[in-house]
Amino acid sequence: MSKKKEIIGDPIVINGRQLSLSRAVRAGDFVYLTGQVPFKDGKVMTTGTIEDQTHAVLTSIRETLALAGCELSDVVKSMVWLKDRADFPGFDTVYAEYFPEEPPARSGLVSDFLVDIKVEVEVVAYKPQ
Repeated sequence: MSKKKEIIGDPIVINGRQLSLSRAVRAGDFVYLTGQVPFKDGKVMTTGTIEDQTHAVLTSIRETLALAGCELSDVVKSMVWLKDRADFPGFDTVYAEYFPEEPPARSGLVSDFLVDIKVEVEVVAYKPQ
């Protein structure tokens, strides 16, 4: 088993600028995803409901996990940031669709963002190699 970390996925490019972060990193049996923001047609979603944006984020997470050979059921911890606490019920309804059984441990905060979005989610998955 290699002890070196493995970078997962292509670099993240926004507005023609490559960001100085990795989409995901495998370290041993754990896969750490960068916080995912809602994207649609290759652009950050600055419109749409909390439900729309949450679907976009969780779909992106599922796709990134697949690149690492993981599924949503492998997620052991998630961290959620919402712009508005009033969005929590809508967020939680969609989140429950993606994690219907044995949901991961989860933390959440209300926070402002660097871009005009409603939600960001970061996850850690456990998948023995």
